[in-house]
Amino acid sequence: MTAEEFEELIKSGPTHVLLDVRSSFEFKAGHIRGAVHAPLSNVLMATKAASKNKEVLLLLICEHGPRAQFAKVLLKWNGYKNLELLNGHMAYWRQSGRPVEKG
Repeated sequence: MTAEEFEELIKSGPTHVLLDVRSSFEFKAGHIRGAVHAPLSNVLMATKAASKNKEVLLLLICEHGPRAQFAKVLLKWNGYKNLELLNGHMAYWRQSGRPVEKG
């Protein structure tokens, strides 16, 4: 999913869950508003807490892609059906001047 498509999705309301699988340090340094912090080491428990529905769209993000790709495989193995990666990941989001929240 492109950043532009994601921005349109945000406007449509709560139809998704954005899972940020980066470390606590990375997440606190800047994340997309509304993101659920789901570090890769805890991604299954964080995902279960964020959504009981395994059909909901889960948009996965990390800094450059590998952790999000691994999380996607792990979640798919655990029955989650609607998984997407954000193109360009967090690095592109910041470089394109899109807003981030800190803390």
